[in-house]
Amino acid sequence: MPFPFEFVLFGATLLGVALLHRHTLGVASFGLLLIVAYKLVFADFHGIAGPAGLVDQLAYEWVLLVNLFCLLVGFAVLSRHFQLSQLPQLLPRVLPDDWTGGLALLALVFVLSSFLDNIAAAAIGATAAAAVYRQRVHPGYLVAIVAAANAGGSGSVVGDTTTTMMWLDGVAPLELLRAYVAALAAFFVFAIPAARQQQRFSPIVREPPPDVRVDVARVIVIVLVLVGAIAANVYADSLTARGDAFPFIGATVMSLLLLLTPWRRPDWAVVPGAARGALFLLALVVAASMMPVDSLPEASPQATFGLGLVSAVFDNIPLTRLALEQGGYDWAALAYAVGFGGSMLWFGSSAGVAVTNLFPEARSAGQWLRQGWHVAVGYVVGFLVFLLVLGWQPEGPYLE
Repeated sequence: MPFPFEFVLFGATLLGVALLHRHTLGVASFGLLLIVAYKLVFADFHGIAGPAGLVDQLAYEWVLLVNLFCLLVGFAVLSRHFQLSQLPQLLPRVLPDDWTGGLALLALVFVLSSFLDNIAAAAIGATAAAAVYRQRVHPGYLVAIVAAANAGGSGSVVGDTTTTMMWLDGVAPLELLRAYVAALAAFFVFAIPAARQQQRFSPIVREPPPDVRVDVARVIVIVLVLVGAIAANVYADSLTARGDAFPFIGATVMSLLLLLTPWRRPDWAVVPGAARGALFLLALVVAASMMPVDSLPEASPQATFGLGLVSAVFDNIPLTRLALEQGGYDWAALAYAVGFGGSMLWFGSSAGVAVTNLFPEARSAGQWLRQGWHVAVGYVVGFLVFLLVLGWQPEGPYLE
Protein backbone atom coordinates (compact mmCIF):
# COMPACT_ATOMS: atom_id res chain seq x y z
CA MET A 1 0.00 0.00 0.00
CA PRO A 2 1.19 3.60 -0.59
CA PHE A 3 0.76 4.30 3.14
CA PRO A 4 0.67 2.18 6.34
CA PHE A 5 -2.47 0.13 6.88
CA GLU A 6 -2.87 1.62 10.37
CA PHE A 7 -4.14 4.80 8.72
CA VAL A 8 -6.90 2.82 7.01
CA LEU A 9 -8.02 1.42 10.36
CA PHE A 10 -7.83 4.84 12.04
CA GLY A 11 -9.74 6.49 9.20
CA ALA A 12 -12.43 3.81 9.38
CA THR A 13 -12.70 4.42 13.13
CA LEU A 14 -13.18 8.16 12.64
CA LEU A 15 -15.75 7.53 9.93
CA GLY A 16 -17.59 5.18 12.27
CA VAL A 17 -17.59 7.81 15.01
CA ALA A 18 -18.98 10.39 12.59
CA LEU A 19 -21.75 8.11 11.31
CA LEU A 20 -22.63 6.17 14.47
CA HIS A 21 -22.63 9.07 16.91
CA ARG A 22 -24.90 7.20 19.33
CA HIS A 23 -22.28 4.48 19.77
CA THR A 24 -19.06 6.51 19.82
CA LEU A 25 -17.38 4.72 22.73
CA GLY A 26 -18.00 1.28 21.23
CA VAL A 27 -16.78 2.36 17.80
CA ALA A 28 -13.64 4.04 19.16
CA SER A 29 -12.83 1.09 21.46
CA PHE A 30 -13.30 -1.47 18.66
CA GLY A 31 -11.14 0.62 16.34
CA LEU A 32 -8.39 0.86 18.94
CA LEU A 33 -8.46 -2.91 19.51
CA LEU A 34 -8.12 -3.52 15.76
CA ILE A 35 -5.17 -1.13 15.54
CA VAL A 36 -3.44 -2.73 18.54
CA ALA A 37 -4.02 -6.23 17.16
CA TYR A 38 -2.66 -5.27 13.74
CA LYS A 39 0.46 -3.69 15.21
CA LEU A 40 1.09 -6.65 17.50
CA VAL A 41 0.97 -9.09 14.59
CA PHE A 42 2.15 -7.19 11.52
CA ALA A 43 3.90 -3.96 12.61
CA ASP A 44 5.56 -2.35 15.62
CA PHE A 45 5.10 0.48 18.09
CA HIS A 46 7.50 3.20 16.94
CA GLY A 47 10.34 0.74 16.44
CA ILE A 48 9.57 -1.74 19.24
CA ALA A 49 7.68 -4.89 18.23
CA GLY A 50 5.27 -7.04 20.17
CA PRO A 51 3.86 -6.63 23.69
CA ALA A 52 7.02 -4.84 24.82
CA GLY A 53 6.31 -2.10 22.29
CA LEU A 54 2.73 -1.76 23.49
CA VAL A 55 3.86 -1.47 27.10
CA ASP A 56 6.46 1.12 26.13
CA GLN A 57 3.83 3.11 24.21
CA LEU A 58 1.40 3.15 27.14
CA ALA A 59 4.19 4.00 29.59
CA TYR A 60 5.01 7.02 27.43
CA GLU A 61 1.37 8.18 27.25
CA TRP A 62 -0.01 7.33 30.69
CA VAL A 63 0.45 10.75 32.30
CA LEU A 64 -1.39 12.50 29.49
CA LEU A 65 -4.17 9.88 29.52
CA VAL A 66 -4.71 10.07 33.28
CA ASN A 67 -4.70 13.86 33.18
CA LEU A 68 -7.30 13.94 30.40
CA PHE A 69 -9.55 11.41 32.14
CA CYS A 70 -9.40 13.19 35.50
CA LEU A 71 -9.95 16.62 33.97
CA LEU A 72 -12.92 15.57 31.84
CA VAL A 73 -14.61 13.79 34.75
CA GLY A 74 -13.55 16.34 37.37
CA PHE A 75 -14.69 19.37 35.41
CA ALA A 76 -18.01 17.66 34.63
CA VAL A 77 -18.52 17.33 38.39
CA LEU A 78 -17.39 20.93 38.83
CA SER A 79 -19.80 22.22 36.20
CA ARG A 80 -22.60 20.47 38.10
CA HIS A 81 -21.42 22.28 41.25
CA PHE A 82 -21.65 25.50 39.23
CA GLN A 83 -25.19 24.67 38.16
CA LEU A 84 -26.33 23.73 41.68
CA SER A 85 -24.82 26.91 43.12
CA GLN A 86 -27.49 28.84 41.16
CA LEU A 87 -24.86 31.40 40.24
CA PRO A 88 -25.65 30.98 36.51
CA GLN A 89 -29.22 32.05 37.28
CA LEU A 90 -27.90 35.52 38.14
CA LEU A 91 -26.15 36.03 34.80
CA PRO A 92 -29.18 37.83 33.25
CA ARG A 93 -28.43 40.68 35.65
CA VAL A 94 -25.09 41.35 33.99
CA LEU A 95 -25.60 40.10 30.42
CA PRO A 96 -27.39 42.21 27.78
CA ASP A 97 -30.87 40.89 27.02
CA ASP A 98 -30.40 40.56 23.25
CA TRP A 99 -27.98 38.67 20.99
CA THR A 100 -25.06 40.62 22.43
CA GLY A 101 -25.67 38.74 25.68
CA GLY A 102 -24.72 35.53 23.90
CA LEU A 103 -21.68 37.27 22.43
CA ALA A 104 -20.63 38.43 25.90
CA LEU A 105 -20.95 34.89 27.27
CA LEU A 106 -18.71 33.57 24.49
CA ALA A 107 -16.21 36.33 25.27
CA LEU A 108 -16.26 35.22 28.91
CA VAL A 109 -15.42 31.65 27.85
CA PHE A 110 -12.57 33.01 25.70
CA VAL A 111 -11.10 34.95 28.63
CA LEU A 112 -11.54 32.10 31.12
CA SER A 113 -9.66 29.73 28.82
CA SER A 114 -6.65 32.04 28.75
CA PHE A 115 -5.83 31.21 32.38
CA LEU A 116 -7.90 28.06 32.98
CA ASP A 117 -7.74 24.81 31.11
CA ASN A 118 -9.91 24.98 27.99
CA ILE A 119 -11.89 21.95 29.24
CA ALA A 120 -12.97 23.88 32.35
CA ALA A 121 -13.80 27.02 30.36
CA ALA A 122 -15.95 25.06 27.90
CA ALA A 123 -17.78 23.15 30.65
CA ILE A 124 -18.50 26.32 32.62
CA GLY A 125 -19.64 28.14 29.48
CA ALA A 126 -22.01 25.33 28.47
CA THR A 127 -23.49 25.20 31.97
CA ALA A 128 -24.03 28.96 31.98
CA ALA A 129 -25.64 28.81 28.53
CA ALA A 130 -28.09 26.15 29.72
CA ALA A 131 -29.18 28.50 32.53
CA VAL A 132 -29.61 31.70 30.53
CA TYR A 133 -31.28 29.98 27.57
CA ARG A 134 -33.74 27.80 29.54
CA GLN A 135 -31.93 24.54 28.65
CA ARG A 136 -32.53 25.20 24.92
CA VAL A 137 -29.05 25.77 23.51
CA HIS A 138 -28.66 25.85 19.72
CA PRO A 139 -26.14 23.32 18.30
CA GLY A 140 -24.28 26.14 16.54
CA TYR A 141 -23.89 27.96 19.83
CA LEU A 142 -22.45 24.83 21.47
CA VAL A 143 -19.90 24.68 18.65
CA ALA A 144 -19.08 28.34 19.33
CA ILE A 145 -18.56 27.64 23.05
CA VAL A 146 -16.00 24.96 22.18
CA ALA A 147 -14.35 27.26 19.63
CA ALA A 148 -14.19 30.14 22.14
CA ALA A 149 -12.51 27.87 24.71
CA ASN A 150 -9.97 26.59 22.18
CA ALA A 151 -9.30 30.07 20.77
CA GLY A 152 -8.79 31.54 24.23
CA GLY A 153 -6.31 28.82 25.15
CA SER A 154 -4.31 29.03 21.93
CA GLY A 155 -2.19 31.99 23.00
CA SER A 156 -1.66 31.00 26.64
CA VAL A 157 0.91 28.53 27.92
CA VAL A 158 -1.57 27.33 30.57
CA GLY A 159 -4.64 27.34 28.31
CA ASP A 160 -3.96 24.22 26.25
CA THR A 161 -1.81 21.09 26.43
CA THR A 162 -0.13 21.91 23.11
CA THR A 163 0.94 25.40 24.18
CA THR A 164 2.28 23.99 27.44
CA MET A 165 4.34 21.51 25.42
CA MET A 166 5.79 24.38 23.38
CA TRP A 167 6.63 26.31 26.55
CA LEU A 168 8.46 23.31 28.03
CA ASP A 169 10.40 22.95 24.79
CA GLY A 170 11.74 26.50 25.01
CA VAL A 171 9.16 28.67 23.28
CA ALA A 172 8.66 31.78 25.42
CA PRO A 173 5.14 32.76 26.55
CA LEU A 174 5.56 36.15 24.85
CA GLU A 175 6.03 34.40 21.51
CA LEU A 176 2.79 32.44 21.87
CA LEU A 177 0.80 35.57 22.74
CA ARG A 178 0.96 36.44 19.03
CA ALA A 179 -1.56 33.65 18.43
CA TYR A 180 -4.26 35.93 19.87
CA VAL A 181 -4.13 38.04 16.69
CA ALA A 182 -5.55 35.06 14.81
CA ALA A 183 -7.76 33.89 17.69
CA LEU A 184 -9.46 37.27 18.15
CA ALA A 185 -10.10 37.63 14.41
CA ALA A 186 -11.61 34.14 14.34
CA PHE A 187 -13.66 34.87 17.46
CA PHE A 188 -15.58 37.74 15.91
CA VAL A 189 -16.18 35.76 12.73
CA PHE A 190 -17.84 32.82 14.52
CA ALA A 191 -19.16 34.41 17.72
CA ILE A 192 -21.50 36.99 16.16
CA PRO A 193 -23.37 34.53 13.88
CA ALA A 194 -23.52 31.99 16.72
CA ALA A 195 -24.98 34.53 19.16
CA ARG A 196 -27.60 35.52 16.60
CA GLN A 197 -28.40 31.85 15.92
CA GLN A 198 -28.99 31.29 19.61
CA GLN A 199 -31.10 34.40 20.13
CA ARG A 200 -33.43 33.37 17.29
CA PHE A 201 -33.62 29.81 18.59
CA SER A 202 -34.23 30.65 22.25
CA PRO A 203 -33.94 34.25 23.52
CA ILE A 204 -31.79 34.95 26.53
CA VAL A 205 -33.53 35.15 29.90
CA ARG A 206 -34.23 38.80 30.62
CA GLU A 207 -34.68 38.61 34.39
CA PRO A 208 -33.37 36.07 36.89
CA PRO A 209 -35.90 34.11 38.96
CA PRO A 210 -36.93 36.12 42.03
CA ASP A 211 -36.11 33.38 44.54
CA VAL A 212 -32.50 32.69 43.54
CA ARG A 213 -30.22 31.99 46.47
CA VAL A 214 -26.58 31.45 45.62
CA ASP A 215 -24.94 28.56 47.45
CA VAL A 216 -21.78 30.36 48.49
CA ALA A 217 -20.13 27.17 49.72
CA ARG A 218 -20.37 25.60 46.25
CA VAL A 219 -18.91 28.74 44.69
CA ILE A 220 -15.97 28.53 47.09
CA VAL A 221 -15.48 24.87 46.15
CA ILE A 222 -15.41 25.84 42.46
CA VAL A 223 -12.85 28.57 43.08
CA LEU A 224 -10.63 26.30 45.19
CA VAL A 225 -10.61 23.55 42.57
CA LEU A 226 -9.87 25.96 39.70
CA VAL A 227 -7.07 27.68 41.65
CA GLY A 228 -5.68 24.27 42.52
CA ALA A 229 -5.71 23.23 38.86
CA ILE A 230 -3.85 26.40 37.82
CA ALA A 231 -1.29 25.96 40.62
CA ALA A 232 -0.74 22.30 39.72
CA ASN A 233 -0.24 23.24 36.06
CA VAL A 234 2.34 25.88 36.91
CA TYR A 235 4.08 23.52 39.37
CA ALA A 236 4.25 20.69 36.81
CA ASP A 237 5.66 23.07 34.21
CA SER A 238 8.30 24.29 36.66
CA LEU A 239 9.63 20.74 37.00
CA THR A 240 10.53 20.67 33.26
CA ALA A 241 11.68 17.12 32.51
CA ARG A 242 10.09 15.68 35.66
CA GLY A 243 6.78 17.43 35.04
CA ASP A 244 5.57 14.64 32.77
CA ALA A 245 6.32 11.91 35.30
CA PHE A 246 3.04 12.29 37.20
CA PRO A 247 -0.46 13.62 36.33
CA PHE A 248 -0.29 16.56 38.74
CA ILE A 249 -3.22 18.52 37.31
CA GLY A 250 -5.75 15.72 37.13
CA ALA A 251 -4.75 14.35 40.52
CA THR A 252 -5.11 17.79 42.09
CA VAL A 253 -8.60 18.35 40.66
CA MET A 254 -9.92 14.97 41.77
CA SER A 255 -8.24 15.16 45.19
CA LEU A 256 -9.76 18.57 45.92
CA LEU A 257 -13.23 17.42 44.86
CA LEU A 258 -12.98 14.43 47.18
CA LEU A 259 -11.43 16.43 50.01
CA LEU A 260 -14.21 19.03 49.88
CA THR A 261 -17.02 16.47 49.59
CA PRO A 262 -17.94 16.61 53.31
CA TRP A 263 -18.54 20.35 52.95
CA ARG A 264 -20.58 20.20 49.75
CA ARG A 265 -21.36 16.81 48.29
CA PRO A 266 -20.96 16.73 44.48
CA ASP A 267 -23.63 15.24 42.26
CA TRP A 268 -21.85 11.98 41.48
CA ALA A 269 -24.63 11.02 39.05
CA VAL A 270 -22.78 12.91 36.29
CA VAL A 271 -19.68 10.73 36.64
CA PRO A 272 -20.76 7.70 34.51
CA GLY A 273 -21.63 9.84 31.48
CA ALA A 274 -18.48 11.93 31.84
CA ALA A 275 -16.36 8.80 32.24
CA ARG A 276 -17.76 7.30 29.03
CA GLY A 277 -16.97 10.52 27.18
CA ALA A 278 -13.47 10.57 28.63
CA LEU A 279 -12.81 6.94 27.68
CA PHE A 280 -13.97 7.70 24.14
CA LEU A 281 -11.45 10.54 23.82
CA LEU A 282 -8.68 8.44 25.35
CA ALA A 283 -9.33 5.67 22.82
CA LEU A 284 -8.90 8.18 19.97
CA VAL A 285 -5.80 9.73 21.57
CA VAL A 286 -4.13 6.34 22.02
CA ALA A 287 -5.05 5.27 18.50
CA ALA A 288 -3.65 8.53 17.07
CA SER A 289 -0.43 8.14 19.05
CA MET A 290 0.10 4.71 17.46
CA MET A 291 0.02 6.02 13.91
CA PRO A 292 3.44 5.65 12.23
CA VAL A 293 3.92 9.36 11.63
CA ASP A 294 7.67 9.95 11.65
CA SER A 295 7.80 13.36 10.01
CA LEU A 296 5.66 16.25 8.87
CA PRO A 297 5.82 18.32 5.67
CA GLU A 298 8.49 21.01 5.61
CA ALA A 299 7.47 23.87 7.88
CA SER A 300 5.57 26.56 6.00
CA PRO A 301 2.37 28.58 6.31
CA GLN A 302 0.59 26.10 4.04
CA ALA A 303 1.73 23.10 6.11
CA THR A 304 0.71 24.82 9.35
CA PHE A 305 -2.72 25.63 7.95
CA GLY A 306 -3.09 21.99 6.91
CA LEU A 307 -2.11 20.74 10.36
CA GLY A 308 -4.97 22.79 11.78
CA LEU A 309 -7.40 21.03 9.47
CA VAL A 310 -5.92 17.64 10.35
CA SER A 311 -6.23 18.36 14.08
CA ALA A 312 -10.02 18.26 13.72
CA VAL A 313 -9.77 14.48 13.25
CA PHE A 314 -6.24 13.63 14.43
CA ASP A 315 -5.09 14.29 17.99
CA ASN A 316 -3.07 17.51 18.07
CA ILE A 317 -0.64 16.34 20.78
CA PRO A 318 1.42 13.95 18.59
CA LEU A 319 1.29 16.54 15.80
CA THR A 320 2.75 19.14 18.14
CA ARG A 321 5.45 16.74 19.33
CA LEU A 322 6.54 16.06 15.77
CA ALA A 323 6.54 19.76 14.93
CA LEU A 324 8.74 20.56 17.93
CA GLU A 325 11.19 17.82 16.92
CA GLN A 326 11.26 19.02 13.32
CA GLY A 327 11.55 22.75 14.07
CA GLY A 328 11.24 25.65 11.65
CA TYR A 329 7.65 26.61 12.50
CA ASP A 330 6.16 29.90 13.51
CA TRP A 331 5.08 28.63 16.91
CA ALA A 332 2.30 31.16 17.43
CA ALA A 333 0.76 30.21 14.08
CA LEU A 334 1.05 26.53 14.95
CA ALA A 335 -0.47 27.08 18.40
CA TYR A 336 -3.49 28.75 16.82
CA ALA A 337 -3.82 26.15 14.06
CA VAL A 338 -3.66 22.97 16.13
CA GLY A 339 -5.45 24.53 19.12
CA PHE A 340 -8.38 26.09 17.28
CA GLY A 341 -8.54 23.66 14.36
CA GLY A 342 -9.93 20.89 16.56
CA SER A 343 -13.08 22.93 17.10
CA MET A 344 -14.35 22.04 13.65
CA LEU A 345 -15.52 18.58 14.81
CA TRP A 346 -16.86 17.69 18.24
CA PHE A 347 -14.29 14.92 18.82
CA GLY A 348 -11.42 17.07 17.56
CA SER A 349 -10.66 18.54 20.99
CA SER A 350 -11.09 17.70 24.66
CA ALA A 351 -13.25 20.81 25.05
CA GLY A 352 -15.63 19.43 22.43
CA VAL A 353 -15.89 16.12 24.28
CA ALA A 354 -16.52 17.97 27.56
CA VAL A 355 -19.41 19.96 26.05
CA THR A 356 -20.97 16.93 24.38
CA ASN A 357 -20.84 15.12 27.71
CA LEU A 358 -23.23 17.82 28.96
CA PHE A 359 -25.22 17.94 25.69
CA PRO A 360 -25.10 14.44 24.15
CA GLU A 361 -27.45 15.53 21.36
CA ALA A 362 -24.53 17.51 19.87
CA ARG A 363 -22.63 14.30 18.99
CA SER A 364 -23.35 14.45 15.30
CA ALA A 365 -20.52 15.33 12.96
CA GLY A 366 -22.91 16.38 10.22
CA GLN A 367 -24.89 18.66 12.50
CA TRP A 368 -21.69 20.07 14.01
CA LEU A 369 -20.38 21.04 10.58
CA ARG A 370 -23.73 22.28 9.29
CA GLN A 371 -24.77 24.36 12.31
CA GLY A 372 -21.23 25.42 13.23
CA TRP A 373 -20.13 26.49 9.74
CA HIS A 374 -18.98 29.83 11.13
CA VAL A 375 -16.16 28.15 13.09
CA ALA A 376 -14.56 26.76 9.92
CA VAL A 377 -14.85 30.19 8.28
CA GLY A 378 -13.38 31.76 11.42
CA TYR A 379 -10.40 29.39 11.29
CA VAL A 380 -9.56 30.43 7.72
CA VAL A 381 -10.06 34.15 8.38
CA GLY A 382 -8.02 34.03 11.59
CA PHE A 383 -5.09 32.35 9.87
CA LEU A 384 -5.12 34.82 6.99
CA VAL A 385 -5.30 37.80 9.39
CA PHE A 386 -2.33 36.40 11.32
CA LEU A 387 -0.20 36.18 8.16
CA LEU A 388 -1.26 39.63 6.92
CA VAL A 389 -0.64 41.38 10.26
CA LEU A 390 2.36 39.53 11.65
CA GLY A 391 3.76 37.58 8.72
CA TRP A 392 5.47 34.21 8.91
CA GLN A 393 8.21 34.22 11.56
CA PRO A 394 9.73 30.72 11.71
CA GLU A 395 11.11 29.87 15.16
CA GLY A 396 10.03 33.35 16.32
CA PRO A 397 12.07 36.17 17.86
CA TYR A 398 11.29 35.31 21.49
CA LEU A 399 12.75 31.86 21.99
CA GLU A 400 14.22 31.25 25.42
